[in-house]
Amino acid sequence: MAQSDTAVVARRTLVVIGLVLATAAALLLVQHTRRVLTWILIAAFFAVALHPAVNWVTRRAAFGRRWLGTLLVFLAAAALLAGLGAVFVVPLAREGSELVANFPRIVADLRSGRGPVGELIVRFHLLNYARDNADKIREYATDLGAPTLAFLGSVATGVAGVATIFVLAYLMVLEAPKVVEGFLALFAPRRAAHIRAVGHDCAKTITGYLTGNLLISAVCGTLTFLTLLALGVPYAGLIALFVGLADLIPLVGATLGAVVACLAAFTQSITAGLVVAAFFVLYQQVENHLLQPVVFARTVQLNPLTVLIAILIAAELAGILGALLAIPAAGILQILARDLWDTRRGRPKTEPTVGEDHDPAATAAATAAGREATTTALSPPARARGSR
Repeated sequence: MAQSDTAVVARRTLVVIGLVLATAAALLLVQHTRRVLTWILIAAFFAVALHPAVNWVTRRAAFGRRWLGTLLVFLAAAALLAGLGAVFVVPLAREGSELVANFPRIVADLRSGRGPVGELIVRFHLLNYARDNADKIREYATDLGAPTLAFLGSVATGVAGVATIFVLAYLMVLEAPKVVEGFLALFAPRRAAHIRAVGHDCAKTITGYLTGNLLISAVCGTLTFLTLLALGVPYAGLIALFVGLADLIPLVGATLGAVVACLAAFTQSITAGLVVAAFFVLYQQVENHLLQPVVFARTVQLNPLTVLIAILIAAELAGILGALLAIPAAGILQILARDLWDTRRGRPKTEPTVGEDHDPAATAAATAAGREATTTALSPPARARGSR
């Protein structure tokens, strides 16, 4: 008996040690492959977002061949990105060359105190400060060599990451039906249908958020460009591009872009700066109370506290890309939590859980109550017919 107890304890100890070692190895693997796992996660998000488009093209324009539908959708996405790049690159190249050509004149204006920025430099004696601290500034500029090389390395890594994400997303969309069906085949038919319904809700959240966020950012960048162009603010295309990209970041992106645009407008004139500031105040109200509710309706409904916590955690884990994908990830967790709660209460979802107006548990309860009332109302005649 004692030997049996000792053997059981020994086996349990070995199992615990094995689990601890396996967990440590898994954490070490995640730490060393963190960048690759981030690319895979981002590719999965974009694959889910493009999946409905691929299904539609496969049915309507690709003769039922998924490989052809996937290829057409990704070629269209690449062409769209290239077109947007061409639209912005041409003005940016022109404005960049103008900036280089006008740089000596800009420096001369700053030194002589001409223009709004020159007046500020004269007023706060910034030129005197620069002359008195020329050695420190030169030393600091010399020390920027290593960070510059690191930045160039990060740019190269980013380009490789974008290409890898594009290829991964393509393969994920292409092989999605086989993977999904193979995974669902591991479960009973009823359970598989339930998992498929919940997965559809999660995919709807991702697709709705990504497409909606891109649309809102495009509107913001376009309106900013038109406003700056009408006011004669230099480098309007470059500033509008930055504002549109910054607007992709939830909560703080629009404010960051507005600050940069306002500073650029104030360098043109006080009137232009005030007009741009008024434009962004008005646009923020329109975006928060009209665009976002319309675009994100029935896709992502999260309270601001949840959004802020999700963004902070995701930004810490994956930087800017994590912040961009924080809201759909939080929406997916909300869907899973709702479904788990309804399932454990014995009333699983009967309709999508996306959106604040849906209450699956209440809907199921109301449906069950209606059926019970109908059965009760029909019971007496049925018994009467049986007695006759």
